[in-house]
Amino acid sequence: MTRPLTVMLVAAEASGDSLGAGLARALRARLGDGVRFVGVGGQKMAEQGVQSPFDIAELSILGIIEGVRALPMVRRKVRETAALAARERPDVAVLIDSWGFTLRVAHALRALDPKLPLIKYVGPQVWASRPGRARTLARSVDHLLSIHGFDALWFEREGLAVTTVGNPTLIRDFSSADPARLRRHIGAGPDDPILLVLPGSRPAEIKHVLPHFEDAVSRLTAQRPNLRVVVPVASTVAEAVKARAATWPFSADIIEDATLKDDAFVAGEAALACSGTVTTELALAGCPMVVAYRLGPVSYRLAMLVFKSPWVTMFNIAAGRMVAPELLQYDCTGEKLAAAVAERLDDEALRKAQIADQFAAVEMMGRPDGDPADKAAEAVLKLLADRAG
Repeated sequence: MTRPLTVMLVAAEASGDSLGAGLARALRARLGDGVRFVGVGGQKMAEQGVQSPFDIAELSILGIIEGVRALPMVRRKVRETAALAARERPDVAVLIDSWGFTLRVAHALRALDPKLPLIKYVGPQVWASRPGRARTLARSVDHLLSIHGFDALWFEREGLAVTTVGNPTLIRDFSSADPARLRRHIGAGPDDPILLVLPGSRPAEIKHVLPHFEDAVSRLTAQRPNLRVVVPVASTVAEAVKARAATWPFSADIIEDATLKDDAFVAGEAALACSGTVTTELALAGCPMVVAYRLGPVSYRLAMLVFKSPWVTMFNIAAGRMVAPELLQYDCTGEKLAAAVAERLDDEALRKAQIADQFAAVEMMGRPDGDPADKAAEAVLKLLADRAG
């Protein structure tokens, strides 16, 4: 009996878990029982057959200082990942996003088997900070699957082959979302304004960002008794958010179901969002937002030494201007967040203008031609075919 192709997928965060699950689905659609998956991932990858040896929430580390403190744990998880590869003998390894962890995994796998093809899925944002990472990556892996076309030049000039597959977030389709279904689910009236609160997918974001969101929402609900607060949560932080929600002085509906999350994105009058992939999803759903982020003070000062972009939100970067307001670090306070959200809740013309600007900015990011997961699967299989000669 022929041994199925064994693909190792390694992701350490919620966004990478989604990418890994999409790639696994696309590979299985092509190969059927001729492929099996091993590796590290979250709930979505588990649904595709990737049984992770540990909970990736432990690896959702935010900030330079926090990263240094977590190094012993990270190295331990790298050893566990390498041990899994030694047992399962993969034919190829795809290392998804999460720069610090996956780079260490790449080095461990290279030491274990110098001939194992290593593919990085999503490169570090060298256009925003630390351009030297392009050379580091080129020396560590065999191929890069990039989600943005403007990434390629940075890595190709270091000798790394790049395939641009597109950003899967940009093909999100909200046409079947039903805001009325969300309203029925939470018991909201047709005219009750809905505020979405999206506190991030990393435990550290819950620690640093959510307290300021809570303060902002307390202020907003005190002034607007009919405001309905909806909190779509990532699986990586769902329990932590629910534990905090039990102490909130305002009522909120925690949403974990994927279909209801889509409904909520379309139903929201406005959103208070932690910077990340979710901001692009909200823009596609037509929800105006206020974007916020906060690090530990020392990590923030160190990050500012290397971060070069004037904005952190991808569609703001694409537009070259502040389409959605960003309240970062010391501006990320309950008072300032509440004021920015209130402005959008109270001004329909402002909401409509921001929605239109967000749509236009997302278009500037470049919509993929086809499914990025399919393109990623094709690139993986082509690399293996080329290696086989």
